[in-house]
Amino acid sequence: MAPLRLAPLLLLLAGAPAAPPEPVADIVIYGCTAGGVIAAVESRRIGRSVTLVCRDRYVGGMTTNGLSWSDTGNHRAIGGLALEFYRRVKRHYDDPAAWTLAPRPARAENFVDDGAMWQFEPHVAERILEDWIAEAGVTVVRGQPIDRGPQGVQRVGSRVVSFRSAHGRRFAGRMFIDASYEGDLMAGAGVSFATGREANATYGETLNGVQARNTTNHQFTLDIDPYRIKGKPASGLLPRISPARLAPDGSADDKIQAYTYRLCLTDVAANQMPLPKPAGYDASQYALLQRYMDAGYRNFFQKFDRIPNGKADVNNFGAFSTDNIGMNYRYPRGSDAERAAIAAEHRRYQQGLLWYMANDLRVPAETRAEIGRWGLCKDEFTDNKGWPREMYVREARRMTSDFVMAEPHVRGQKPTPRPIGMGSYQMDSHNVQRVVDTRGFARNEGNIEVGVATPYPIAYDAIVPRQAEVTNLLVPVALSASHIAYGTIRMEPVFMILGQSAANAADLALRSSLPVQQVPYADLRARLLQERQVLSLPR
Repeated sequence: MAPLRLAPLLLLLAGAPAAPPEPVADIVIYGCTAGGVIAAVESRRIGRSVTLVCRDRYVGGMTTNGLSWSDTGNHRAIGGLALEFYRRVKRHYDDPAAWTLAPRPARAENFVDDGAMWQFEPHVAERILEDWIAEAGVTVVRGQPIDRGPQGVQRVGSRVVSFRSAHGRRFAGRMFIDASYEGDLMAGAGVSFATGREANATYGETLNGVQARNTTNHQFTLDIDPYRIKGKPASGLLPRISPARLAPDGSADDKIQAYTYRLCLTDVAANQMPLPKPAGYDASQYALLQRYMDAGYRNFFQKFDRIPNGKADVNNFGAFSTDNIGMNYRYPRGSDAERAAIAAEHRRYQQGLLWYMANDLRVPAETRAEIGRWGLCKDEFTDNKGWPREMYVREARRMTSDFVMAEPHVRGQKPTPRPIGMGSYQMDSHNVQRVVDTRGFARNEGNIEVGVATPYPIAYDAIVPRQAEVTNLLVPVALSASHIAYGTIRMEPVFMILGQSAANAADLALRSSLPVQQVPYADLRARLLQERQVLSLPR
């Protein structure tokens, strides 16, 4: 029997046969975000062979990882398969049997016109997307993060021909769509991109760059001393305060708006798991919050947004909350190991924050009692002990193409050519840094929440690279936009809209053997309108 046990090792040492090549698909999509799933479903509806390659084992991105209270803006701007997703959500909850853990509210919030529902449980969204993929006959390959090394993406001239996963599988196609939040396929293909915040002067904006004066929300409402020993700068700063000096308002930097985990918590005891105490828990990390509470702050629970079955989508609210401000700057360009370390730090911070609020005796009793009502859900993220599997990467790389969506376009001050969908949510950047202000108190910087007057169009040219760079790649998620314009575009319904439009553009490029930059817009527009995409609304 010994030779049989040694056989695998001998094969390994001799060089096992290479894995058979993957079939060449018409369209290869990297990134199983909701936008990637919709692009794949649409590609199959058109009749194209498609391979959907997932970094992880699950599909849906943030739509299935806690972002359950959808950031929709004007619902009339949402059409096509994006609207169909929310209609499928409503059909699920129209069944009384769906309400297993809590009664259906007499007036359920976020029910809207067109028979759609805009709030849901994460596992319900995931089931809808998985069923949709199966119905469409999409080939899904899971757990294959892209090889981000210099040989990860293979090109012939200006065309991508394949990319390799970190596990050695190679995915070949005629057209490619990068639907990842990070834009990793785009970057590997040599496409230009930006990270951080541009100066206001770059694109004629008012809300880009450093924004100390305009950061009024999620801000300290009381003057809080930032030093370890109050009144003594020489004692050093409390944890999670940057020593950096604020640059002038409107100036560029390489900093990134804060990330978080969008938690799904429940106050239904039968469905609860206790909030975990993380390994490496350090109560001193919350010293600034403790000072804020000691000064009288209590407003922690404003973004426990109710979703079905006794659950809540928990988002950041206030000056010191679930956003891990200033701890993600290296993420967009970081190695896989750096990204994993950043995600682990965010998880430790957020789990520690909840543990601190629920258990530390210095926390006001009423706050401990309130947070103590909540727990992780037994029936959510069951493969990850109730914790979301994915960190909310609100912004990473943004492609730089020949057309950049900017503040004047989303405000309607400049025309947007060749629309392929619409956005309508406010320009929304979370805080970017926490510093000491000129008066000597803790202050956050970077949060902007400024509405747009009406829904605005999003340009086809914002999802295609420069023709001199790549001619068979579309980028509907890490698209070409300034930091502040991306702040309104970066919503899950919009990514679904753009994913569907990208699939149609890929099909038209294949039919005509054209670069994606030369797809006849009149043909694309007619196709999108036929698919019930919303390309304009009366003002």
